Amino acid sequence: MASTYLSRTPSSTGNQQIFTFSAWVKRTSLSSGYIFSQGYDSNNNNILYFKGGTHKLSLWNYQGGFQYLVSTEAAYRDTNGWYHLVVSVDTTQATSSNRVKLYVNGEQITSFSTGEEQYPSQNTNLIINSTYSFKVGSYWDGSVPFDGLMSHVHFIDGTAYDASAFGETDANGVWKIKTSPSVTYGTNGFFILEDGNSVTDQSGNSNNFTVAGGTLTNTEDCPSNVFATWNALDNYYPAMTLSYGNTRALTTAGRYTYIPSTLGMTSGKYYAEIKCTAQSSSQEEYLIGITSTSTTATTHEVGHYGNDYGYRGLNGNYRSSDVDGSYGSTYTTGDIIGIAVDLDNNKLYFSKNGTWQNSGDPTSGATGTGAISITDPTSTLLGGYFFAVCYFSSTNTGTYDANFGNGYFGTTAVASAGTNASGIGIFEYDVPTGYTALSTKGLNL
Repeated sequence: MASTYLSRTPSSTGNQQIFTFSAWVKRTSLSSGYIFSQGYDSNNNNILYFKGGTHKLSLWNYQGGFQYLVSTEAAYRDTNGWYHLVVSVDTTQATSSNRVKLYVNGEQITSFSTGEEQYPSQNTNLIINSTYSFKVGSYWDGSVPFDGLMSHVHFIDGTAYDASAFGETDANGVWKIKTSPSVTYGTNGFFILEDGNSVTDQSGNSNNFTVAGGTLTNTEDCPSNVFATWNALDNYYPAMTLSYGNTRALTTAGRYTYIPSTLGMTSGKYYAEIKCTAQSSSQEEYLIGITSTSTTATTHEVGHYGNDYGYRGLNGNYRSSDVDGSYGSTYTTGDIIGIAVDLDNNKLYFSKNGTWQNSGDPTSGATGTGAISITDPTSTLLGGYFFAVCYFSSTNTGTYDANFGNGYFGTTAVASAGTNASGIGIFEYDVPTGYTALSTKGLNL
């Protein structure tokens, strides 16, 4: 969440010349956000953060003036994937540029913005590893929290490691996480957010953190299995206000345009759940479905175009090519709509609170019992389908919480997880046999 951050105040000073920080992070908005910080006022702090506006990654230690400052030339605007960030500092090094190193996804950054490349004098003592509060996910005073996800957060007291201590390249050339790195943590070192949302230190030091602001929510989305979310970069107008790791979408009044998922489907079988969380009136114009049309090309609702298909809450109809067809029951606030997309047979099914509509059977294959027949994805505008939602009203708004497999609707965990043969994702209701969550692992089954 955008208001969540963690805090710990060390009881003793550690090595203030040598340290390493490593974290896997996923931005969910393009606002400013602090990854970590330590200090006690605006003139005495050490921070790593994404700059809002330029989206550059910046690192500094400021103690009445910059002891060091580096800002990347590259901008990091991806809100769909994970970044691995490593800061490695050793002020005892003879060569100035070796005293501060910054890595992104395993690559050392060697080119920095003009005027923002400054290194510390040799043997400089820094404010890092002091007895001032250490924050993960915010500025030193708890302001400007990081809007996104974090996983496998390490701090090393007294050793400067490079990125290879925490990640490695797989056979396909992709930078992957090392879940159990072989490192020496030192006195103030810690390892948090290893599996889930635990702030208990896994380094053996018992340097535990507390949740100092907001709500820390677990997610199945992680560096080794990226799940679909609502796509902040394909949010025309914008049509939606996104939150909770881009799984909650609040529609904009008078804007029918939908928002699609980050990941698309071209083959296979996929399942997702969308909860109708709130609406500003009782018009009940919830509209949930799949799209093959970019939002930048339309101001219309899900199902306005051919090869786009929406299930309407107001009347229970399905909508495609701007025409309604009889389908299922009405639905409203509090209902959970399941979507099963079968691209092996080009069939689409919707459920309401676990009951498949139109007597549908997502496991019926080519028979397509109770299914909506859809166009083969290769013949659509985008060459695939995306989950999508909108609120079909000229004056009112609706809020949707998507469970693409994280096991949560907003910050509320599923009441009782259903069965899931693929083992990928956690859902409220049983996942039809042969279907899986829309995630990087799900796409590669």
